[in-house]
Parts: sequence; C-alpha cells; structure tokens
Amino acid sequence: MKFIPGDIAKRLEEMVLLTAQNLPQVEVASSYTILRELGSGSFGHVLMAVHQRQGTPMALKFIRKKNTELQDFLSEYCIALTLGAHPCIATALGIAFQTPQHYVFAQELAMARDLFCLMVPQVGVPEQRVKRCALQLASALEYMETKGLVHRDVKPENVLLCDPECRRIKLTDFGLSCPRGQAIEALPESLPYTAPELSILGPKARLEAQPSLDTWALGVLLFCVLTGYFPWLTAVPADRYYRSFVSWHRSPRFAPRPPHWGRFTPEALEMLQGLLKPNPTHRSPAKEVMNYIKLPWILPEAQSHSRPSRELHGTSQRC
Repeated sequence: MKFIPGDIAKRLEEMVLLTAQNLPQVEVASSYTILRELGSGSFGHVLMAVHQRQGTPMALKFIRKKNTELQDFLSEYCIALTLGAHPCIATALGIAFQTPQHYVFAQELAMARDLFCLMVPQVGVPEQRVKRCALQLASALEYMETKGLVHRDVKPENVLLCDPECRRIKLTDFGLSCPRGQAIEALPESLPYTAPELSILGPKARLEAQPSLDTWALGVLLFCVLTGYFPWLTAVPADRYYRSFVSWHRSPRFAPRPPHWGRFTPEALEMLQGLLKPNPTHRSPAKEVMNYIKLPWILPEAQSHSRPSRELHGTSQRC
C-alpha cells in the first residue's frame, strides 16, 4: 500500500487518544514478579518481569514521569504497537499502565542483551554476525519507511539480540520516532550516528524527518561494529575526522583515506559511501545493504592483523 503523508500521523493521534482514556494505575508488585534489571538510562529503566497470573515473561520499560510528557510516552508505545508485526522489531505486548512515578509498557524479551555488548573496542564484531544484523536492520527500517515512520535513534544499544550469533535481532526504542515529514529539532547533543543535516541545525531551526536520517545512522553503526571505532564524534565540519571523510568521499583518488577505512573491501566501501553520503537526497536507502550481503566486507589482511590504534575513539562507551 502506498504511503500517504498525514495518514500515519492521524492514526497515531487516534491511538494515543484511545490509550490515554484507559491508562490504569497499577501496583507493580501485585501483578508482576521482577527478576532483574535489563538496562537503565536517563529516561528510566527496563526490568525483566513475569506476569504473576499468566506466567508470561516480558520486559517492562519504566519511563520517569518527571522527565516525560504523557503524550510522548503514549506516542512511543503506540508506534511500538504499530510496528510489532515485523519479526525484526521488538513487539509491544499491549500492556501499558502507570505508577505514581512512572509510565510503563511491556514488550517482548530479548535474552542476549544488545549489539553494543558484543562489540570489542578497537576490534568490533565478526563479519558474519554483522551481516546478519545488517540484513535484519535493513528489513526493519524498510518496513518503518513503508509505514511512514522514521526511527531517529538507530545505534547498537537499540538493537536487541535474541541469541549471541545475531541470528535474530530486534530493533527497539521508539522514543524519538515520528511520522515522516514531521518537523524536528536537533537534539541537545549530537552523537556519531546523527546525520550532518541534523547536526548543523541551529537552536531554533527545524527540518523534516526523513528515512535518510536512519540510513546515515545505519552506515555509522556498520562502521562501528565492523571496526570497534567511531568514524567521528560529530558529523560537523569542526570535527577533523568527519572533515577528512568528506574530503575523501568527494575526491577518493586525491584525498587521503581516513583512519580505519583501509580495512574494507571495495564492495563494502561502495556500500558505506552510499549510506553515508553527506547530501541526504543522494543517500542510498537502507535496503541497499541487502545487495552486498553475499560480498566480502573486510579484507583478509585486516582480519588477521587487527590491533588497537590511537586514532579515533574506540567504542567502549555507550552513546
């Protein structure tokens, strides 16, 4: 079905209004057995839990009310419900409630933690595992695009693993997700995954959210998990690593190749350069990754001679 701008925004608005009318107050301990914490951040925390009556294991995402508007919580929850049919997207379980301090919703468990946990700083993740992740992520992002949605926070921490070999992964965390074409502002802090058109926005400027933002983030993610390094800290001209990448991207025959790009095969370079085109209108779609899955990505000599380097920053800290 062809995406019609405005349709998804209207459907989400209707879902949010309906959910807001039935968001009960729940005493967590009376309905759920908490097993352990799965993760935490500035937003709140995620706990592994079992529903006491039904015996269903799940992940409960607790979002602090003092940091979050009800509308934003409901939007994230409803987007997760909308996307749950895809096998590579974490399914919301249709359970949402509130406590005195938190908004909470439930989603399926991924027992092997997240992709970031697999990454060895300055080394990365084995190529075959990365390819499995890339194939599934490209499929998930293509599905989001057909639904008229932009994720806006694609990074290894938001890729859940169902097994350590990455045979099944789940894209998660839709707290920043929005309908395509919605006007968005730059985040307070740009990450390596933030596309240049968003990184350079002024304090009051806005741009329309497009799938090309997710394509850029996917390209940076693949670089990180294949090398164990960030390609740059921020995609702005003031960042010398990004500046050298742009020069090389424009004139690969004359500009020096930036650090750690020499380990990729010509096919992988072609793929990454397509995903990471500074001009968003020329950027490859995420599904383009599927055309490169059967081709080698890392040169044999790079695999056998991988060693730490002082250039760039190793991926030892979460973004």
